[in-house]
Amino acid sequence: MKLSNIIILAGVAGFFHSCKVTETYSNPAVEQSRQDNLFRQKSSSDSTSLANVSWNQIFADAKLQNIIKKTVANNLDLKVAIAKIQEADAIFKQSQLQNLPSLDGIASVKETKNSASAQGGNFVIPDLTNYQLGISTGWEVDIWGRISSLKRSAYAGFLQSDAAKRAVQTQLVAQAASLYYQLISLDKQLEITNQTIELRKKDVESVELLMDAGYLTGADVEQSKANLYSAQLSVPDLELQIQQTENALSTLMNDNPNTIDRNSIDSQVVYTDLKTGIPVSLLKNRPDVQAAELSFRQAFENKNVALAQVYPTFNITGTIGLSTKTLENFFSNSLFYTVGGSLTQNIFQQGNRKAQVRITEARKQQAYFTFQNTLLTAGSEVSNALLSYQKAKEKESTRLLQIRSLEKAVEFNKELLTYSSNVNYVNVLTSEQSLLQAQLAGVNDKLQQLQAVTEFYRALGGGQF
Repeated sequence: MKLSNIIILAGVAGFFHSCKVTETYSNPAVEQSRQDNLFRQKSSSDSTSLANVSWNQIFADAKLQNIIKKTVANNLDLKVAIAKIQEADAIFKQSQLQNLPSLDGIASVKETKNSASAQGGNFVIPDLTNYQLGISTGWEVDIWGRISSLKRSAYAGFLQSDAAKRAVQTQLVAQAASLYYQLISLDKQLEITNQTIELRKKDVESVELLMDAGYLTGADVEQSKANLYSAQLSVPDLELQIQQTENALSTLMNDNPNTIDRNSIDSQVVYTDLKTGIPVSLLKNRPDVQAAELSFRQAFENKNVALAQVYPTFNITGTIGLSTKTLENFFSNSLFYTVGGSLTQNIFQQGNRKAQVRITEARKQQAYFTFQNTLLTAGSEVSNALLSYQKAKEKESTRLLQIRSLEKAVEFNKELLTYSSNVNYVNVLTSEQSLLQAQLAGVNDKLQQLQAVTEFYRALGGGQF
């Protein structure tokens, strides 16, 4: 090919390259009013939040820390997420190679023989043998930005997989902590129930003595026994829940069902410095919000790819090597080369490619709305977690007063029962049942605080790990 022809092709490519058809990416718009009011409750006005705190400061229980470490190291869902990162990384590296020229080695032997009928008349077509050794190359000039958009799409996919992995990790930490707190709260409920059973056994003995003394009746004895049985019946259910929770924690750690080494709920110190930070920090800290934004970015670049595919592709090809009819003089005077360029426009697939543009535009819109919804959900979860903690904290002092009053009520009713025949035994039963319910509710109040902090940790995107 003459130099002038190459210059013409390069000029055509430069002209087309100046005609930009792809769009430049910008982050999805979030209204300022929404950014400022993502949280219903704001616990701080600066940028510092719980997401800036190390996870082991929030979950200070050493045995819980061991469970969290084992979960993060062994959990199968997290291993799947890591494998997806490796896949996305390979796809991204593959996309980076697409803009490089292809390079192929050529080694060929061609033998041409002609039949007798082909040699008719005085015209003789000689038999030919041709030997070739060389290399060929081809390069698609990215005049419309298709390959660049593919690279940006693949990179967004890689970052999205990494954000998804961090979202899984944050969820696992929160899930491990939540199950652990649930387990130790069940331990405490079982402890309270067993203590209550021992007290009610003594109550049955006392009521039988009072019946013998003529203060109470056989019906009162049976009611006392029924009260004992009621407490005993709750033990199997609690033991079942304890084992189920242990099994769930074992599965989370990718371990066989086993007993979980743990402390008591009474030893837990609730983390109280619950700072939300400014609402917009969710955009930076929460991995599922980041993943949703990256999904939008990927959909945006995929639309650019579809736009570029509507237009012609420009390819430059070349071959260089040695070609000869005989092997004897293969390396002498046998050099050959070809250089070419082409613009290719598919005619019958234009409707299909324009439809693909509309499809990718619709997917981009879906990704945008998903991002907005993810952000709203994140803000709502932060508000709910903070409110749950505040309300559980509000109940703490009042619950303690309730338990103390009920303990006195049980004590007074039993004393009156001993010294007066006018006291209804139902009052004793009622006060005992109310006391047990209040004690169990007190355990749930502590559990609500612990789980609210856990959910707050997750809702803000997790602390530093």
